[in-house]
Amino acid sequence: MKNILITGISKGLGLETAKLLLQKEYQVFGINRTISDDLKSLKDEYKKRLHIKIYDLSFAEKSKSIFLGEFIDFKVPIHGFVNNAAIAYDDIVTNINFNNLENMFKVNVFTPMILTKYVIRNMLLHNIKGSIVHISSISVHTGYKGLAMYAASKGALEAFSKNTAREWGEKGIRSNTIVAGFMETAMSEKLNNDQKNRIYNRTSLKKPTSILSVANTIEFLLSEKSSSITGQNIFVDSGTI
Repeated sequence: MKNILITGISKGLGLETAKLLLQKEYQVFGINRTISDDLKSLKDEYKKRLHIKIYDLSFAEKSKSIFLGEFIDFKVPIHGFVNNAAIAYDDIVTNINFNNLENMFKVNVFTPMILTKYVIRNMLLHNIKGSIVHISSISVHTGYKGLAMYAASKGALEAFSKNTAREWGEKGIRSNTIVAGFMETAMSEKLNNDQKNRIYNRTSLKKPTSILSVANTIEFLLSEKSSSITGQNIFVDSGTI
């Protein structure tokens, strides 16, 4: 049974990915700041294979504790890591607020980097040829008004993932990034229908990116079916690019 660590598991893409992995007999270790009703129901359904830790990912300097027996210790082999959790700080560049910017980078970049450090150490300890999947955003590659800071945080992840792949490929550890298009998630709820339609009309399919499609791509990248894929940006974006 493969053990997968996922951040941002309470709703949206994280929850959909957890459901999919559990259906496919993975064991899931999920990290989230809160527990939604949907996550509670999923936990009731998979009591033995779904493990949940409440943790605020803005505390990057304390994230080592996740691997020191509080949730996962080094006796538990980690086969894959899905870095899904993120927060958005949207505004135009001339209004940048440093505290908001710093908090977003802690959640979107700094903590994922530290978690990747300990995931790779775990994989090396257990001689696992594991897979790391970071979730990025199409805004890195297209540009949208008000998303410069958010896109910058996701662009940093893409660079980190590609270099991680180069650094640890000799050990069979893979790292890829999924560049997701705009999905119907809590993060996009602040947009009105007109704004959403303008975004969707830019795509080839003229519709939002399917959350299930992204989740299926995550599972593919975690599996041996993708054993020769590393250091890549995989676009799942309804044809935005």
